[in-house]
Amino acid sequence: MLKIRLRNGEKMVVNGAVLRAASATTLWLESDAAILRGREVMRPEEANTPARRLYFACMMAYIDAEGRPAHQQQLVGLLGDLMNAIESPHAKAACTALAHDLASAQYYRALTHCRSLIDHEDALMAEAARHAQH
Repeated sequence: MLKIRLRNGEKMVVNGAVLRAASATTLWLESDAAILRGREVMRPEEANTPARRLYFACMMAYIDAEGRPAHQQQLVGLLGDLMNAIESPHAKAACTALAHDLASAQYYRALTHCRSLIDHEDALMAEAARHAQH
């Protein structure tokens, strides 16, 4: 059983359907479902970097069971490209953990590794911006 708290107006996705809380509420999930709270949902236009594209594809594989084979194929390509481009041992470890979760269809858990890769990517971009200013 999973307890979910939503703020007034907060959105969530349940098995691909978007729901919005009319007021602050607590829900108990008593069966299996693909659930994302609003802050975990990425819009297509936000998938504008390699790590964010990976997150978006993973998110879609999680909530779109019907389209999962296509999302899975896209994930394999995106993950391979990212693994070839990164040098950080920490980021490579996140990619390896992500690949393991994808292979075992643990898409929600895989999103955690995607967020770690986004954080790594953001740090690299911030560092590059600092160097460009000097």
